[in-house]
Amino acid sequence: MLSAEVSLYPQKTIRASEIINDAIQSLAQQGVSYNVGPLSTEIHGTEEQVWTGIRSLFDRASSAGEVSMVVTLSNAASED
Repeated sequence: MLSAEVSLYPQKTIRASEIINDAIQSLAQQGVSYNVGPLSTEIHGTEEQVWTGIRSLFDRASSAGEVSMVVTLSNAASED
């Protein structure tokens, strides 16, 4: 299992929230487990699912213009 905490920062736009929300919707299409927080989104799954989810987020957001992404990855077991 792999977990990622991802933050997207659309640049040079007044539509940042719209771009972020649209990018998050791409995760639902990937079938990956995710939790949306106020400042970041957590993605959980197999390595392939998480990497595909990260790529999907970035691709969708960058299709709207310039974007920065911050990702923290962990392969540590969850205590849930």
